[in-house]
Amino acid sequence: MAKYGRHPDQLKIMPGVFPVVARTESEARAKYQELQELILPEVGLSLLSGLSGGVDLSGYPVDGPLPDLPETNNNKSRQALMFDIARKRNFTIRELYLWVAGARGHWTIVGSVEQIADQLEAWFTQGGADGFNVMPPWLPGGLDDFVELVIPELRRRGLFRTEYEGRTLRENLGLARPANRHASKAGSRASAA
Repeated sequence: MAKYGRHPDQLKIMPGVFPVVARTESEARAKYQELQELILPEVGLSLLSGLSGGVDLSGYPVDGPLPDLPETNNNKSRQALMFDIARKRNFTIRELYLWVAGARGHWTIVGSVEQIADQLEAWFTQGGADGFNVMPPWLPGGLDDFVELVIPELRRRGLFRTEYEGRTLRENLGLARPANRHASKAGSRASAA
């Protein structure tokens, strides 16, 4: 931020997180597995195709490796990310679309209330995130689980507010309101008339 003449507090990092939570880790893992089993291959392939630059993967065996594919001009950064993840984790096409389908490539965390809160807290306190965009695994139940189980634990740890001080998202994130760069132009046009 300093390189661009900005203070570090002018930028907030809020990654997407896909939390699958239950009272125990084994319950959460079972819940996650149930969700994974609901993903139809044709849906997974279609989603993966969209996120990997529009490449049609339907002609390749889903339990085989992701083939070497040409770079496209469509969604280049997401395509590079998908290919990099597949190679690093030695994913088959099926494993890649299962990894992508729920969280769309965002951070998936599965565990007990304490495990989920621990991971969120670690990212927050170590400067990896200023907050999170919670992407519930299903609605309304996945969001209900997060609100009923994780939010009270985060509040107990002093990591989740009980009230909003500001009236706007910008105020609640602690971001200053930028000057209206058009206000001075409007004022100078009015005085010229």
